[in-house]
Amino acid sequence: MLRRSILKIGAAFALAATFGTVAQAELDGPVNYIIPFGPGGESDISARLQQPYFKDKFGEDLVVSYQPGGGGAVGWASLNGLNGNGQTIMGVNLPHIIIQPAQKAVGFTTEDLNTFYMFHFTPDAIVVAADSPYETLADLVDDAKANPGQVTMSGSGKASANHLAQIKFDKMTGARTTYVPFKGTGASVTALLGNQVKAQWGYTTVGATQGEAVRLLAVAMEERHPLFPDVPTFKELGYDMVGGAYRGIALPNTASAETTKMWSDMIGEINADPAFRQKMLDGGFALLDVNADDMDDFIAARTEEYLADAREAGLIN
Repeated sequence: MLRRSILKIGAAFALAATFGTVAQAELDGPVNYIIPFGPGGESDISARLQQPYFKDKFGEDLVVSYQPGGGGAVGWASLNGLNGNGQTIMGVNLPHIIIQPAQKAVGFTTEDLNTFYMFHFTPDAIVVAADSPYETLADLVDDAKANPGQVTMSGSGKASANHLAQIKFDKMTGARTTYVPFKGTGASVTALLGNQVKAQWGYTTVGATQGEAVRLLAVAMEERHPLFPDVPTFKELGYDMVGGAYRGIALPNTASAETTKMWSDMIGEINADPAFRQKMLDGGFALLDVNADDMDDFIAARTEEYLADAREAGLIN
């Protein structure tokens, strides 16, 4: 009897300890969702699309704040100095968190970041003005081959998803285009519409926001984007290109395994919501579901691809 009682007491303590661990992985008030860029970009837009669903499902406010600087590096370098109790999360972007620390010391490494979910990407797309003579991707490629370097293409920054796409595309096609980096997608679009360049390495979101002012020639997706059913994928046209700017969320690396799993599950639940998915697609985004368990493999694959392209282009040593 005594032994049985001791076992019961031990089991009770173990159960209490288990619930104690779970209780630590609970939200305790509003969550600070830091975007390491200024307001108005795709990172901000997608975070704000998440807000009402988070409130509805989990009963807490998701308060978006901004910490711009260094193309995101200022925020990511500060992340692990924040409290890991689960009340603060931060947006993370690819290829930024891979390319930046490979180029120079920026205060963080890719491995430092406790990225727990990648929930969408903005697929790369070649965009032209509505009155462009380029009706198809073949038109642009033919011109670039006939006039090397004369086809100018705006894009969002150096060593960005746009820049890496241009490098890969030129290699695949044998054409030589000229990439013109601008500070952000908005400035890149302005250059296109102002006839400063002949085309843009943009995203499907540009097509969603600019409407009839632009024409997409191809999108870097496995299948056509439902918002642009008439726009072919690069793969359909013979170029194995799938990718863009990937966006996810990270916790400070002091967050417990329980807290990390809690957050991974919560963002996954939002991402599975049909209404949320539709709003993302309507905005030109593409959904992605990489949770905490699969993150290491996902980052490793992207790292190999990005660093190979960046080295070939002389962006890193």
